[in-house]
Amino acid sequence: MAEIVMGIGASHSPLLNSPAEDYAKHAEKDVDRPLLDKEGNKSTYAELLTKADPSIKDQITPEVLEERAAACTRDIEYLDEAIHAAKLDALIIIGDDQNEQYSDDNMPAILIYRGETIVNNPLNLPDAPEFWKRARSQFHTKDGPIEYPVAHELAAHMIDTLMDAEFDIAQANRLSDPHGEGHAFGYVHQRLMTKSIVPIVPVALNTYFPPNQPRPARCYKLGQEIAKAVRSWNSDARVGILGSGGLTHFVVDEQLDRMVMDACKNKDAAALSSIDPNLINSGTSEIRNWIVVAGACEHLETEWQDYIPCYRSEAGTGCGMGFAIWN
Repeated sequence: MAEIVMGIGASHSPLLNSPAEDYAKHAEKDVDRPLLDKEGNKSTYAELLTKADPSIKDQITPEVLEERAAACTRDIEYLDEAIHAAKLDALIIIGDDQNEQYSDDNMPAILIYRGETIVNNPLNLPDAPEFWKRARSQFHTKDGPIEYPVAHELAAHMIDTLMDAEFDIAQANRLSDPHGEGHAFGYVHQRLMTKSIVPIVPVALNTYFPPNQPRPARCYKLGQEIAKAVRSWNSDARVGILGSGGLTHFVVDEQLDRMVMDACKNKDAAALSSIDPNLINSGTSEIRNWIVVAGACEHLETEWQDYIPCYRSEAGTGCGMGFAIWN
């Protein structure tokens, strides 16, 4: 019987690919970016600035930014080593697609990719500022396309089993857009598999774009059913599951982030399932990926967590970086 033996949560913000001195450049983009406040309402940067905690300015000094950027790098390296040491046969990645392969002409709520390989292509941003190229570059290969292995037999089994569990699963066996795999999956290949490559099962949730975002309770149930599907697979495979993305951004909400991480640690299904969907839109929507992993890891215990609030402006913009391992 196959089994999920490891769960992982890993933020994947472009800030993680940026030196601390680039944080201010990201903050400049926030001034004109469509933003949501902590209640999920549309807001401008200027409006956020009037409501922000004045003490945030002490969290965006060069020294603090250097310290927190270094802490994030250490956590990524820790996860990279942990995945290598786990000797997994397959890694299910719960990620989101932000108009990379799927867009308004067809935006599935839940999609499982079942091709035998998935391609990661080099970055192509000829007109972008250098800091943005740096920020995005570590989701992509450097010198040419790479075909990464997919645990396609597990993917096919998951599709069948989840359909029987009354989840209407979209599927794909190829990528139609030359962009290659999306950021949620490229991040794992480029940053968390530097020591060994594990065949993946890409699961793309529409976390980001209304109106068909899976609701939190549905995400938790999806995780539970994924765990059942793995157990019913006729294999002795050691399987991991990873939630790629989050936590709160583009406005950091430490209270929500810590609630999510505590609920994951304490197996508080009710808390995770009852999160107000209005609170998890825009970048914060990727919390849904963590909820799926929490549902799939009810039989495991949290071994390690770390949380780093990476502010980049006095308005409170930035990203709450979360990292976790269930074993």
